Amino acid sequence: MKTIRDSTVGESGITWLALFATTGTLICCALPILLVTLGLGAAVAALTSSFPLLITLSQHKIWIFAFSGLMLVLSGWLLYRPGRQCPSDPRLGALCSRSQRWNRRIYWASVAIWVIGFTAAYLALPIRVWLEN
Repeated sequence: MKTIRDSTVGESGITWLALFATTGTLICCALPILLVTLGLGAAVAALTSSFPLLITLSQHKIWIFAFSGLMLVLSGWLLYRPGRQCPSDPRLGALCSRSQRWNRRIYWASVAIWVIGFTAAYLALPIRVWLEN
């Protein structure tokens, strides 16, 4: 039988994994676009020569966004599923409540990072072309 502590630790782990995955979307796509927009193209060239993984991340951004989006959906379902409740013991209840609050903060920060990365990777150029017409 699964205890409250085990489920809270599992949810927290999935929430942190979602944050890590969405940060990858920000690094692969939004950061280089932001630097080039600010006129720091040389910084992007230096970053890609120092960290060749950035090029690989950019080449596989569809998979990165799909995986991180899936992690966000799973994390959101775990955080907001029906029937969630904290134990009636005051100490455990306070711990559970604090854990849920932090998990929700991390989750919404992850969603914001994912939206910024998705906008930079897929929506920025079409919107700019549309606005120029």
